[in-house]
Order: sequence, then structure tokens, then C-alpha cells
Amino acid sequence: MEAIPVLAGPTGSGKTLLALRLGEELPLEVVSADATMVYRGLDIGTDKPSPEERQRVPHHLVDILEPSEALSVVRWVELAEAAIADILARGKVPLVVGGTGYYIRALSQGLPTLPPPDPEVQEALWRELEERGLETLVAELSRVSPEDALRVDRNPRRLVRALEVVRRTGTPPARFPLRPPRFAYRKLVLWPERTWLFPKLEERARRQFARGLVEEVKRLLERYPAMPTALQAIGYKEVVGYLQGAYSLEEALARDIRAVKAYAKRQYTWFRHEPGDITYLPRGGEEAYRGFRDWLDLHFGL
Repeated sequence: MEAIPVLAGPTGSGKTLLALRLGEELPLEVVSADATMVYRGLDIGTDKPSPEERQRVPHHLVDILEPSEALSVVRWVELAEAAIADILARGKVPLVVGGTGYYIRALSQGLPTLPPPDPEVQEALWRELEERGLETLVAELSRVSPEDALRVDRNPRRLVRALEVVRRTGTPPARFPLRPPRFAYRKLVLWPERTWLFPKLEERARRQFARGLVEEVKRLLERYPAMPTALQAIGYKEVVGYLQGAYSLEEALARDIRAVKAYAKRQYTWFRHEPGDITYLPRGGEEAYRGFRDWLDLHFGL
């Protein structure tokens, strides 16, 4: 293939359903670009495809880690490129699907040639994060490199790594040269109106709570009481606060809805500046299906 198709867009815009529908019609296999679907046990809060759906349409990089494990973007790119190569070798079409813009950017544009991590500097930054709070360190990174601040998306692990590089080298990660990507990519970004998307995000959050998100988080906390990074994901963090007695269940749901809308806004900002061969599809639902199907036919003959 001359290029690998990518289906991206904000959370709740229908990427997973589109991929499943097209995967049943075409010889596609999904390479997930979702930073939370990699974790086993985080199912309801991620709207992860069910095991039955993944039997019908193969998915790669889903359920590959325990919530206690960390996954760097470097490792994710290595796994994604290996999955793409394997799918191509079997004569199928890899379709990269997800809303984690940092992963998609690194895969398609190349990884920064950063120095290896320094555990001592990182340990000091983790202590600082605990003492001074997330906002203070986000503000520090924003002053030096707004691009990196947007990229880390308030993720504590990425924030610590970015500030470690800045403090050690004086250069933000975004300014390091890139390693060329292994494959070329052509991207379609779902771009529905916010007036269409935001009510659906509210409905989804309420549906997740009704399906048993609180019980899912209880089970995860029993296994991982140290609150690994995975449990800082939207929905999970808010439920943890409820379970710890910080606020009511109603407030947990309200916080979840606010957080997911704020995340969608950041994704719109991120994908608005997406480089490379990119098409924006300003539709949702059935119209998005037809638009995506036409795009695959036009560019990939599928």
C-alpha cells in the first residue's frame, strides 16, 4: 500500500462503530490508537469493543497491558508499526483508529529523537507534582512550549517526561528532530458539529454509569489500590473520587460529563492542526459512514 488509512476524531464521534461496520464489509483490521483501550479491565469507561465484536473484526493494541503498567509513546509506535507490518504481510488492510492525537502524530510524523529518561530527575519531578500540584507544572511547560503542553494533555507521566527533557537539555521535546516514520499515512478526521457531539457525550456518560462503571472501578481499585495512571482516565478518576467519599454519585457523573466535553474540545484543537494528508468529514451518524466509505473507495480502492 502507498499509504495506511487513519480514522481519527474527537471522543464520541463514532470512530469505533464506523471501524466495526466497515471491518465487516472490507478486509480491514483495526490498529487502535487509544491510550486507554490498551488496558485490560477498563471496558465500560472506554466504550471498548466487546470480545465478540473483536472476533468479527480483529483489533490490535487492545487489552495488551495491566492497568499497573505504563506505556510510552515510543513503545506504542513500535507495537503499532509491528501490527501494521503483520497485517500487510497477510494481505489485509490496516486501519489505524483512535482519538489519542499524540499517538497518531508520533506514528505518522515520526518520534522525537529525545535523550533516554533520567530516573533521578523524574523522581524529583514526581515529588514536585505531589507537592505543588498538576496545574503548576502544566503552567511551567506551557510557558516554555505550548505545543508540548497540548501534547501531554494533562497526563502526569507525559508531563513529567516533557519537563525532565526541558530541565536537562533546555530544549522542549517538540523542538527535537524527528525520526522518519516507517509508513506513510492518509488521515480522515471525523469533525461533527459540537451541537451534535456534546449531547451524545452526555448520553454516553449516563449510559456508562447505568451499565456499571462504578462497579468496574471498584473492582479495579481492589486490584490496584495505588491508583496507577490508567485510573486517572476520564470517567475512572471521577468515580474514584466518589468511592473515596469526596463527593456524591451525582457529582461524579457531572464531573465526568464536564471532563469528557473538555477533552473533546482539546481534541478539536489538536486535530485542527493535524499535519500530513488529511480530510475532515463534518458529519456524524449515517452520513459519516457514507463519507468514510466513499473516502476509502476513492483513495484505497476498497
